[in-house]
Amino acid sequence: MAQTMESDLVNGQPRQASEGRKPYKVLFVIPGDGTGPPMVFVRRQVRSLQQAGVDSHIFYLTSRTAPWVIWTCGKMLRQEIHRLQPDIVHAQYGTMTALVCALVVKKPLVITYRGSDLNPSIGLSWIRSATGKVCSQIAALAARHIICVSSQLRERLWWRKKRVTVIPNGVDTTIFHPRRQQDVRQELGWDLDERIVLFNAGNGATGKRQDLVEGGVEVARTICGDIRLVVLSGNIDPEEIPNFMNGADCLIMASDWEGSPNIVKEALACNLPVVSVDVGDAREHLEQVTPSIIVSRAPEAIGRATAEILTDRKRAIGFEYIEQKLSLPVVAQRILTVYGSK
Repeated sequence: MAQTMESDLVNGQPRQASEGRKPYKVLFVIPGDGTGPPMVFVRRQVRSLQQAGVDSHIFYLTSRTAPWVIWTCGKMLRQEIHRLQPDIVHAQYGTMTALVCALVVKKPLVITYRGSDLNPSIGLSWIRSATGKVCSQIAALAARHIICVSSQLRERLWWRKKRVTVIPNGVDTTIFHPRRQQDVRQELGWDLDERIVLFNAGNGATGKRQDLVEGGVEVARTICGDIRLVVLSGNIDPEEIPNFMNGADCLIMASDWEGSPNIVKEALACNLPVVSVDVGDAREHLEQVTPSIIVSRAPEAIGRATAEILTDRKRAIGFEYIEQKLSLPVVAQRILTVYGSK
């Protein structure tokens, strides 16, 4: 359940130490088992902090619902903290992950809230959803610092809002960057003249609103002709997603709730135009990049905007914005500032 990450070395010392400072030793607590697509963006961010000089260690909380496993994980987390003596424990999600940390950790605790830990959880039973939200709110009382990935999430906290720093999830621009669409389509076996739209269905949650996307694509077809809708499932290899983004013509986001939707920022890093409802922090980023469009939650609006982008077939100018504002190294420095604050 625990994993150590070696610190980046500069002249034989961790980078922070080479700059005359003791490197932070941070234990990151992440839900899951550390495999597959879930929380891959968190693992990437931890690596970026390690490269910035943080002495990084990971503890995986393998269950948030089974009482015996939660109790066992809490006991093991306490033992890991005693062994490592970290300067900071950083819970990378709310709900039971943050609450276990709040109950176990005596070291300074940082909690990052990412979306469904504070937003409504469509598809879960109301008891499980409510329990998760209460766990998130209680855990906030024990946090020295809180990170929310969007301003909208900060407003969902019942208290401790003054301890919040808004820091969106970072984007790995070594993976998500522009490539020639023709080259990628040949690799994927896609027709060079086909109009292709992406939609991220995740693990099939109804809150992603595939119904709205499909309705919007039908409207767009009446305007500009044939369109191929490519649905990305939660099982797709994360390393393949940049290829789909560089090969497609447009991404549609229609979720009811999001924190800081990674798929939108990753699309912009690949210069893929985005049609999105006003959810999470999508508006904040899409207003900086053209062509991309914020629309209402209606198939007609989604369809008209999608048809406009597919007719022009221009790539977005998003990579520079993401590289300067939201790349992993940039976000890592903002997190380090939180670690250093009193």
